[in-house]
Amino acid sequence: MELNADIELDLSGLQCPMPLLKAKLALNNMETAQVLKIVATDPGSEKDFHMFADQSDHQIVNFEKSDQAYYYWIRKG
Repeated sequence: MELNADIELDLSGLQCPMPLLKAKLALNNMETAQVLKIVATDPGSEKDFHMFADQSDHQIVNFEKSDQAYYYWIRKG
């Protein structure tokens, strides 16, 4: 699935809760319906980002996991 991201954020190497905090800051500066692509290496980010999306107006439109990283495409609500 090819999704175009308006902003890409590489949060590799950061531990919880920093990936989520930095993603929230980026989303605050984006327009509604823009897509933020996030790359994270913290295994806790998978639970954190999905819970965040469930509790906010934002939507995870795609999620991929590899041996090296977790990839999220979040559409701002």
